[in-house]
Amino acid sequence: MFQRSTLLQIALILFGIAFCLLYPLSIVWPSGWAWHEGPPAASHYFMMIVGVYATLGIFLIRAARDPAANRSLIWFTIWSSLVHAAIMAAQSLGSPMHGGHMLGDVPALLLVAIVLGWLMATERAGAAAAS
Repeated sequence: MFQRSTLLQIALILFGIAFCLLYPLSIVWPSGWAWHEGPPAASHYFMMIVGVYATLGIFLIRAARDPAANRSLIWFTIWSSLVHAAIMAAQSLGSPMHGGHMLGDVPALLLVAIVLGWLMATERAGAAAAS
């Protein structure tokens, strides 16, 4: 069985890769990932979000080398994912045109927050028990 730290490292790498794939995801399933009509590059706002998430993805992958040294980045990812998901869920419910987000990016961000939050909490509990 994997140790908690190994699971955290795997999760950081997988979520980092997923964040880097936001642009291709928006091409494959635009109603679940893009918030505008037309191709992904048609929206300056969307391209800015792609850049921010790709950068976060790269840093999450790098954080997998030493999660303990990158706790702030991981907790930022957890909390910003929760806030982003909540805002998008409210906006999706208010606009029938954006209902696909309730099946796409909203649950994806909640998954990131729940998995990383659980792994960080169990990592902390394991470290406390070891000392």
